[in-house]
Amino acid sequence: MLRTLALLLSIALALPVYAEGFITRLLNKPVPGGVAVVDLGNGSVAPQVRYHGKPVLVIHEDGQRWIAILGVPLTAKPGVQQVEVDGRQRSFQIEPREYRAQHITLKNKRQVNPNPDDLKRIERELAEQTEAYRRFSPNQPSNLLFDKPVDGPLSSPFGLRRFFNGEERNPHSGLDFAAKAGTPIKAPAAGQVILTGDYFFNGKTVFIDHGQGLISMFCHLSQIDVKVGEQLGRGEILGKVGATGRATGPHLHWNVSLNDARVDPAIFIGAFKP
Repeated sequence: MLRTLALLLSIALALPVYAEGFITRLLNKPVPGGVAVVDLGNGSVAPQVRYHGKPVLVIHEDGQRWIAILGVPLTAKPGVQQVEVDGRQRSFQIEPREYRAQHITLKNKRQVNPNPDDLKRIERELAEQTEAYRRFSPNQPSNLLFDKPVDGPLSSPFGLRRFFNGEERNPHSGLDFAAKAGTPIKAPAAGQVILTGDYFFNGKTVFIDHGQGLISMFCHLSQIDVKVGEQLGRGEILGKVGATGRATGPHLHWNVSLNDARVDPAIFIGAFKP
């Protein structure tokens, strides 16, 4: 028995040890509305990865191993999930997470129950924004540790179950920062402006493509200072905080999307709380 244990120990010590890299430690929060990092091995070329039929961000971490960084939808059920790697299925685990409720009172009743003309506008605007979220450009993100887009405290966290005037609506799909009207909003990482608009719910809005399906959206702005197609460096100003659209007061709402799944932006600024 002792000889067998010694042999097993010597084999284990001889095997190469893969130490988690910084990006894995930062981003791997595999919960509904979180991010899952899947180890893809150390092949010579980047594997092709799809999750729910959509392409996934793949990077070479620390020059050692390929990893897939995929967004987990808020609707995902805890348990074993499948991701497709070069046409083959690979399993990973989603852990449970509970989100609390938030009740908001709006004076503008149309922001809770839009009229028929509003609904036509909302449908048109939703199609525009959905197309932006589904964009997958070939460039890798310049950075995966983001800066805060404004210097203000976090107010409403991601994932809240939201009730407007007592009626349940979609969960809070982003992170809110308390900031005064007119506060400059900075790009949290480099990227290209792919959409701007003034929308029924989101008000004045900017979408930035950081690369490979990693998209930031900023809304309720008082002013947009960029144009579609413009390349922004990290920290460059894209607009100013406001209260346009469905908002009870000035603040910044920031969405982060991966493979068309809205995920908790707090993960990317090192502020995630399990």
